[in-house]
Amino acid sequence: MGGLSVLREIHLLLPHENLIYIADSKHAPYGDRSTQYVQQRSLEIANFLLKKNIKSLVVACNTATALAVDILREQLTIPVIGLEPAIKPGVKMSKTGVIGVLATQRTIESKRLHCLTVKHASHTKVLAQACPGLVEKVEANHLDHYDTRQLIKKYTLPLLEQNADTIILGCTHYPFLQQTISTIVGRDIQIIETGKPVAQQLQRVLHKYKLNNASQKNGNIFFYNSSNINQHSNTMRQLWHNDITIKLLSV
Repeated sequence: MGGLSVLREIHLLLPHENLIYIADSKHAPYGDRSTQYVQQRSLEIANFLLKKNIKSLVVACNTATALAVDILREQLTIPVIGLEPAIKPGVKMSKTGVIGVLATQRTIESKRLHCLTVKHASHTKVLAQACPGLVEKVEANHLDHYDTRQLIKKYTLPLLEQNADTIILGCTHYPFLQQTISTIVGRDIQIIETGKPVAQQLQRVLHKYKLNNASQKNGNIFFYNSSNINQHSNTMRQLWHNDITIKLLSV
């Protein structure tokens, strides 16, 4: 469901585009899955979407991007846009030369994050912090519960103790916790998420390949979830702030 934070930015920037959103709640969190599992699951969802005649695919999950975006680009003939932790912007914004990255264990262990750190943060200390449990808190819509706040304190306070002044949200679920995180770490700490840059990249790609929707009417958004548990559907509606229709993803 974390991809809703990315979908929100895409819809704001490209209101005339028709969008299909997949929440794979039945198999979340990906951060606890093997590379092979994430790759296979990503291909299954991509093939489902191809049958819907999509013109571009946004992998709105940091873990799926880290583990599966290359194989998706190899096998799909449409543009594929992935997410990456915003290391480069974080380095530019930091005044102390110390930045923290909150992400899943799989993202932290990925070659992609390592390469980004080597490329953009050679003179910056990057503190990568795995955050088990936070995805589940968002999926349950426990955004400001006591247990959620305790987890956030557990993961962020060690970063502050090491003088981090910038925190990168390296998982699409975490922007829904941004207000709670900001309250805990203080307003002086800069928090960066990747939804808006991804929307801007999609806009560039659609323009480059002349795939823009020429209609001036507002586009439709179609929502799917692999879980038929009512709690997951209710959480999606609450996170989207609207009474949306959610279809069951059967793959």
